[in-house]
Order: sequence, then C-alpha cells, then structure tokens
Amino acid sequence: PGDILNFVDRNNRLVAAGALQGDEGRFAVKVPGIIESPEDVLDLPIKVDQGRVVRFRDIATVRRTYKDAESYARLNGDRSVALEVVQRGGSNILTTTDEVKEVVERIAQSWPPGIQLTYSRDKSYYVKKNINSLVNNVVTAIVLVFIVLISILGIQNSLLVGISIPGSFCAAFFLLNLTGFSINMVVLFGAIMAVGMLVDGAIVVTELADRKMAEGQHRRTAYPEAAKRMSWPIIASTATTLAAFLPLVFWPGMIGNFMVYLPLMLIYTLSASLLMALIFVPTMGTLIGKPGHLNERIRHDLLAAETGDLDSIGGWTGRYITVMKSALNHPWVVVLLVTTLLVSIYAAYGALGRGISMWPEVEPNQGSIDIRALGDLSVNEKDRLVRIVEERVYGIEGVANIYVRTGKANRGSAPDQIGSLRLNFTDWRSRRPAKEIVAEIQRRTADIPGLVVEVRLPKEGPVEGKPIKIEAAGPSLDALKHAVDVIRAELETYPGVINAEDTRPMPGIEWQINVDRAEAAKFGADVTLVGSIIQLVTNGIKLGDYRPDDSDEEIDIRVRFPRDSRSLDRLSELRMPTQRGNVPISTFVTREPVPATRTIMRTDMRRTMLVQADLAHGTQLTPVLERLSQALPDLGIDPDVTVSFKGGARDQEETIAFLKQAAAMAMGLMAIILVTQFNSIFQALLILTAVVFSTGGVLFGLIITGHTFSLVNCGIGAIALAGIVVNNNIVLIDTYNKIRATGMPAREAIMRTCAQRLRPVMLTTITTVLGLLPMAMAWNIDLLRREFYTGGPGTQWWQEMASAIAGGLVFATILTLLLTPGLLMIQANVAQRYHQRRAAKQAQLGDKATV
Repeated sequence: PGDILNFVDRNNRLVAAGALQGDEGRFAVKVPGIIESPEDVLDLPIKVDQGRVVRFRDIATVRRTYKDAESYARLNGDRSVALEVVQRGGSNILTTTDEVKEVVERIAQSWPPGIQLTYSRDKSYYVKKNINSLVNNVVTAIVLVFIVLISILGIQNSLLVGISIPGSFCAAFFLLNLTGFSINMVVLFGAIMAVGMLVDGAIVVTELADRKMAEGQHRRTAYPEAAKRMSWPIIASTATTLAAFLPLVFWPGMIGNFMVYLPLMLIYTLSASLLMALIFVPTMGTLIGKPGHLNERIRHDLLAAETGDLDSIGGWTGRYITVMKSALNHPWVVVLLVTTLLVSIYAAYGALGRGISMWPEVEPNQGSIDIRALGDLSVNEKDRLVRIVEERVYGIEGVANIYVRTGKANRGSAPDQIGSLRLNFTDWRSRRPAKEIVAEIQRRTADIPGLVVEVRLPKEGPVEGKPIKIEAAGPSLDALKHAVDVIRAELETYPGVINAEDTRPMPGIEWQINVDRAEAAKFGADVTLVGSIIQLVTNGIKLGDYRPDDSDEEIDIRVRFPRDSRSLDRLSELRMPTQRGNVPISTFVTREPVPATRTIMRTDMRRTMLVQADLAHGTQLTPVLERLSQALPDLGIDPDVTVSFKGGARDQEETIAFLKQAAAMAMGLMAIILVTQFNSIFQALLILTAVVFSTGGVLFGLIITGHTFSLVNCGIGAIALAGIVVNNNIVLIDTYNKIRATGMPAREAIMRTCAQRLRPVMLTTITTVLGLLPMAMAWNIDLLRREFYTGGPGTQWWQEMASAIAGGLVFATILTLLLTPGLLMIQANVAQRYHQRRAAKQAQLGDKATV
C-alpha cells in the first residue's frame, strides 16, 4: 500500500517545469498530471513486472459514492438532509435567520423538482411573536397611562405630561445604539417598566403648577415656580431609582450579559425623563399650559389643602384626612399594627411559600427527546432503535412536527446517546399544556426494553443543560466510579428527580491489534505496513484527491476491500506482501478485545466525572440539593474524592450572592442620597422603611398567586421596587419639611402634607401600576388586529417581575400613607417632650441660681 500511495501521489500533480526563453519569445512549460475523472484513476499504473503494466482497472473498480454514514436525519418520517445552523454569540437572531433563509432559497431555485425545503426549529419565529407581544404591552401601557392622565389632568395637561414618554424613549434608544446595544426582548420589557415611571416627575410638576394656577397664578410663573419648588425632590426621587438599578449593570457572567439591557434601558429612560420633567415640560407649560378642568368641589379642596379648613375637604382626600386624624392621635398603635401585618406576611410566606426557582415557568413551544442505549451499536442499529420511539411519538395531539437525528451525538450530550427527536408544538392557544404532552410521550415510551427515553422541555434563561450537576474529582478511577455510582443512586430515590445520567466510562470494547515487531522484522514488515493493510478492511487508505467539474470541493480517492470483505473475520485472513512473499497477517499479529476508551475529563489536573439530572414539573432545586448535601457524608465516598455542585446549583448560589451585594449597594447609595437631600439620618431611615414594606408586598403577592420566588425576575423586581417606592416618601417628607419651615405646628403640618400630597402620590402610583398591569395580568391586546388573549409565553416570562413590582408598590404605598405620617408624629412628640424636659431643667437651674 505504501508503494501504491507514493506512486499515485507522484502522478497526481501539476508540475510547473519552468520556462523557455529564446528569439521566438518566452514560454511557460507545464507537465499536467492532475486526476480529473474516475477514468484517470483506473488508468493509473500501479506495478510494472517484466515489461507488463498493471493498472488499477485490472484489479479494482472505481465508483463515486458517499462517505460512510455517521448519522441519519428525518423530518416527519421522511428521509432528509439537515443543515443545522448555530447562531454566533452576539449576533442578532432575526437578522441571522433572514440571511440564512435568503441564501438557502436562492440555492434552492436550482434544485430538481420534488425536493421539499422546510425550516424546522426556527427560533426566530417565536422571538418575533414574543417581541410583538411585548410591543403590544408597551402600547397598551401607554394607552392606559394616558387614560388616567386625561381623566385627572385634562387633555391638554395630559399631553404635556405624556410627551415625556416618547421623548425619553427616543433618548434611550439613541443611547443604546450609541453604546453598541441592540433592541431585544429585555429592552422592550424595560420600556414597559419605565412607561409609568417616566411621567412621575412631570406629574408632580404639572400637578403643583395646576394647583398654583387654581390659586390665580399665570402659567408663565406657575410652571417655573413648580419646577423650581419640586426640582430637588424629583432629582432625589430619580437618583434613588437610578441607584437601585445601577448595581445591576455590573452583574457578572452569562446571566449578567443577558439581563444588563434592563437596568441600562431604565437608567437611560429615567435620566431622560428627569430632563423632560424639569426643563421641557415647564418650558412647554409656559406656552400652552392651562388650568385643569376642575369643578368647584375639587378647586375648593385644593385651596383648603393649602390654607383652608381641612374638615371641609370631601371625596377620597377627605376620607383619608379623617383616618389620619385618628391615626395621629395614636401613632404607636399605627406602627404596631403595620409591623404586625408585615411580620405576619413574612411568617405566612415561610409556611405557605412555594420556594425558590432560578427562572419563571413559561409554556414552551418546543421539546426534545433524547434516546440512550448501551452497547457498541452501528449507526444502522441505532437508527432501528430510534425508529421505535419515533413511531410511538407520531400522532400525539399538540405535536406539529418532529425532526429526528440518529447516530452521532450532539456536543454536550450523554456518551450513550444514540439519537434524538426535536419536537415543535402547535400554537399554545389551540393545544393542551406542554407538560401533558410530555406525560403522554413518557407513557407511550415507558415499556421499550433496552432504551432510556428522556423527554425534556427547554429551560428558561441563558443557562442550558440539566439543573442538577454534581462533579466528583479525585486521583483514583475506581474511587470516582464508586462516588458517582452512590450519588446517582441516592438522587434517583428522591421524588421529582428524573433523567439521571453520569459520565462513567460506558461498557464497550475496541479491537487492539498487537504486532510482534521482532517476528514482523523477519519478513521485512513493520507497524506502518500492518496498519496500512488493516485500513483496507476499515475506512480505506486515502491515495489522494481530485476535483470533479460538478463540485467546488475536492473528493477523496480511497482504496478499500469490497463491502463483503470488510469484517472482523477478514482481519485474521489478511495476507501481507513481504520480502518473503504474501504471508498471513496472523503470523506476527494478534487481535485482542479491550475496554473502549472514550472521553476523559480533568479539572485542575484531577480526573473528574459528572452526575446530572432533571427535575420534574413543580420540583424545586434547593430542597433536593439540601437533602443531597446532608446525605453525602453517609454515602461512603473516598475522602480523596471532592464533590462539588455545578450547573443550576452554582448559578443559584452566584445569583443569590450578587443580588445580596446589589441590594446592599443600592440601599447604601439611596441612603447617601437621602441624607444629602434631607440632612437627617432619621428622615432618611424613615424613607427607606418603604423598602421593607415593598418586600412584604412582593411576598404577599406570591402567596396569593401561588408562584415561586424566581431568583432572577423577582430578585430584580424587589431591588427595582426599592428604588421606586421611596419616591412617595420623598415627596411627603419634603412637603412636610417645607410646611414646618413656615412655623406651623407638627400635627397640622402633617395633616396638610397628607391633604396636599395624596393626589400626586396616588397618581404616580396608579400610572406606574397601570404601566405594568398588562404584563402583570399576562394580557396581550393587539389594537391593530383587534385581538385579545391572556397567558402568552412572551408575557409569562416577565409576569412575575411585573406583578412583584406592581403588587409591592401598591402595598407599600398604602402603608406609607399611614405609617410615614405616624412616624413623623412620633418624632415630633419625642422632640416636644425632649424640649419640654430640657426647658424644665433650665428653669429649675435658673430658680436655684436666683436663690
């Protein structure tokens, strides 16, 4: 074989033989010898003996064929050729998909009739639907906010306030583009979160200007004075909100790369809204602002809240003042009741809460089935087994199409995987839940002997793989195998743990050819010659390559025995050409089966093995890991083996650690801003009490809805809420300080603060909640197509975060309107008693000095 290989290689070249130059000119000389067709291969001489030439055509046949199949693909039962396209990191999936389809459809025009082109598992389709759902939510949120603004402020003032929304969005999208970030689903949800908050500053300015115009001021003085009067409270409110989102920008890892768009979008939009509220809205107000269409009752209430009789105020404000009169008589009772309610909520969540999850549960559009089997199976044997599963899955209601791949496993799959089925479900509105489809597939495939069938639904978020991943590392292979064996056995006893697997070496053999070098040397043979002969039975020897006219790629030229001569038995019957003639290869070669060596994993130079498992629907990761941690010391694992939790456990630990740091940093930044603004540690701490109330509201909402606490979404929601809820307290305390500065007694100042600030506080809270309401309720209102439905996957993903913020804000606002005045009253009473005692002591000292 070596002589033939060298001979073919030397005769399959284009030799540039130089050039001839003379009086006739200069000419290049070439010796063409490139193989251009199968006939050229057949005509190649391979041996010359006594003047006789032996060519390939004398001993072989040449045919153009495919490489040996390593895998098969089918789509809905039809044999197919699959091209799997993987999106490159950082690229836009919509643009990438459109470009791929454009290229494929252009090439498909030259295909013969009868070939069908199908796009399977096109994720861009679902991304577009989710984006459309989010866009609909943005539009719905804006419409709801405008309805509230118009009903309270009138059309003209509402337009003046509402212009903050498009103005802030334009600035935010410009800054995102400037900093190299694209617009995606996270950005759009950030826009939904921001809709209600963007008008807060403009509402406060416009409401105060409206109050001043009701008192008789002209718009040209009312709006500038209102902006000047409320500038620092608005700046402080916006700064505290930005302080909550700022730490989230530094979230490390894959999850941080995924979620960074949310804080950036909110930072950009809220910063722009600050400029809109303090510069643009007052400027436009001096030109087109008009007093709101207030009836005499409302006008009277506004004037009474400033300097009139508070008892004459009617409506909701009057009822609130009545409640606060009683509350201020017993402020400690108010504090005790609110504290008891908060503690009760925490205790109730500890008893009734459904635990912690990494990501929210979303109805999937796709599913997968991984098929595993032991043994050294050929690709055709694997295909026959996969077909058994495939036939049982066909016809299941809710499955739109099935893409099957047999043979070569995908990257990261189990070593014993022999094939996989990828399922596309029909539209979620016209089918049963995916978990019911999975249950039916599991029932249909449960009794197939010799096969392990894993039915899986895609995981949410950017993290892939099974949630349970345990790594064992150690120097001894036997100790590692034992550790993995007992850990997997322990996991499989836990309810809710499914699809367990490990990376222990799979049972299998490979044939090892042992060459007796000394005996082979007697015949002039060596290991290279033996290997070349054996290759004729296996994959063949590559002699060279050539490029046919109908192909842009080179094709291998391989020589091998006919199919019926390629078998294990043939190995022992091979005869080798040697210096002593053809001799049986068994003269100096033995064949021995040995355990197959597959994949070897090392971490920090130590041999490692993994145990992985899925969780059934509704099973929490944390309890499973806690139970396993407690059981590990009793499993008899070698002390030299180190067991560590990876995958979802590590991600969960890292997420909790970061969110704790982010919350602490946010609270620290907000405290600095508030102390700087109010020059009072007590008032700063009083404002921050709203954060505690907001977390109670989040937990209360989770108890009512029965949702789990999603670490990422609810965690971000709680931190974001911390920056939002303090705004109401800032407005209340700033107004209180301004009134107290005029010399008014504390009780009356608190009552007037409540009367003046109830309207803007409730208005900003309502607009923020209404902006989040469509997402919190999982509504999808398509105004163009006149469609309405609830529960779409695009809204389910963000529902927990939206409901956490909306529910926590409502809860905290109600408690803030009761507790903050009570705490201010307590502070005033304590200060009054302190001054009275001090004055009494000074009076006593004065009397003694007189005596």
